[in-house]
Amino acid sequence: MNLLSHLYNPSLALLTDMYEITMAYGYWKAGKENQGAVFNLFFRHNPFAGGFTVAAGLAYVAHFLENFRFAEDDIAYLREQKGRDNRPLFEEAFLDYLQELSFTCDVDAVPEGTVVFPHEPLVRVKGSLLQAQLVESALLNMINFQSLIATKTARIQLASGGEPLMEFGLRRAQGIDGSLAASRASFIGGCTATSNVMAGKVFAIPIAGTHAHSWVMSFDSEKESFETFARALPDDSIFLVDTYNTESGIRKAIEVANEMRKAGHNLVGIRLDSGDLAYYSKMARRMLNAAGMENAHIVGSNDLDEYLVSSLKHQGASIDMWGIGTRLVTAYDQPALGGVYKLSAIEKLPGKWEDRIKLSEQTIKTNIPGMQQVKRFLQAGKFVSDVIYDERDRMPSLVKIIDPIDPVHTKTINRDLCECEDLLVPVFREGKRVYALPDLKTMQQRTKEQLDQLDDSIKRFENPHVYPVGLEEQLYDKRHRLILYYREMYR
Repeated sequence: MNLLSHLYNPSLALLTDMYEITMAYGYWKAGKENQGAVFNLFFRHNPFAGGFTVAAGLAYVAHFLENFRFAEDDIAYLREQKGRDNRPLFEEAFLDYLQELSFTCDVDAVPEGTVVFPHEPLVRVKGSLLQAQLVESALLNMINFQSLIATKTARIQLASGGEPLMEFGLRRAQGIDGSLAASRASFIGGCTATSNVMAGKVFAIPIAGTHAHSWVMSFDSEKESFETFARALPDDSIFLVDTYNTESGIRKAIEVANEMRKAGHNLVGIRLDSGDLAYYSKMARRMLNAAGMENAHIVGSNDLDEYLVSSLKHQGASIDMWGIGTRLVTAYDQPALGGVYKLSAIEKLPGKWEDRIKLSEQTIKTNIPGMQQVKRFLQAGKFVSDVIYDERDRMPSLVKIIDPIDPVHTKTINRDLCECEDLLVPVFREGKRVYALPDLKTMQQRTKEQLDQLDDSIKRFENPHVYPVGLEEQLYDKRHRLILYYREMYR
């Protein structure tokens, strides 16, 4: 299914910032629209003060680029735009050009579910300068948000020890698309189900739900509410037990569960949504076990995140399923990944490329030039180090890796003693998709496998170890020469 076309008008070309359109117009006016360019999408810091990030959003990017075009009403809207002189902002010939435009660039990207790190390109676009510029904002929107949510989910999954997570965030999410994209990304990150029925339909994610406090409050007694729910869903009942008094609610749930058992049905479990979850979950487990209901689940919810889940596990809480909402789908403690999209090379003559670099007083904002690729080294099934290198350079057997921020930090890898893989894979060639998008379950499994290959010290929440990522020595030297050249030119 074409995800974007299913949800929106097929044309999303105007999902961009105005300055992308004005730059495109400037390129066209200057005759630079077909000049070759290379752009890289990357981020500078892992989110949540963590040690890793999970890449997500590539399927959205692929569908967006496949359907990239300016529809007639898009052109009509641009035609209405006026400059400060109250004349049309864009020439009619430029609008004609846009209406005939289709995407023809090469795109390489990191598969969804891959663990990635700062400065590594997640998406690389090579081709028409004008086209590569026009798609910047949409690509950042799609990759930034979903990578953020997938990462948050992976952290909560780590905190739970692999126990089932249910994403309950629809009502608190940032709008309709925020909820759908969050449901999708949270599944990639490790959630087993979502409460969002539309997300379940569109993305084939398992859906799950219990009932609300309003269900209990609508009846004359708590027990009657449980009995009625059990009659409606005799094999799928999870009772919310904290509407009035949690201990009493657990007792009533057990009474109804005993009645269900006599009729040949079993209670799936109970949900705790307030109060001391550690205390009440342990009480519930004792009471359920004493009633012979050892298999009944205890679901915990109530503004949970990786820190609260970790604390509850440390306290010995008897929760074995987790409902995660607000703090997941809103990425509560960090609202944005901060990904950027930077020009790294320009084609001056056919086949003649020149590297480009942006300088800054902040070292971390000085970008990396060239046609970047990332090679990951593994030993004994574990990630050892990543190196960002230029595809045009021949990599030696002994690979020296230099930290782009602090060149004192270096590492040497013997390629002959390691397994290795390139992280960026071909997605588009001359505007045609060449990459078969995996299903979400495969992406979710990739996240799990990638995290299993990452050292525990990098996955901890407090002061995680920094995974070694750096520039291959030839690329580092190239970057250093460009820094000196432009500083001298513009001092």
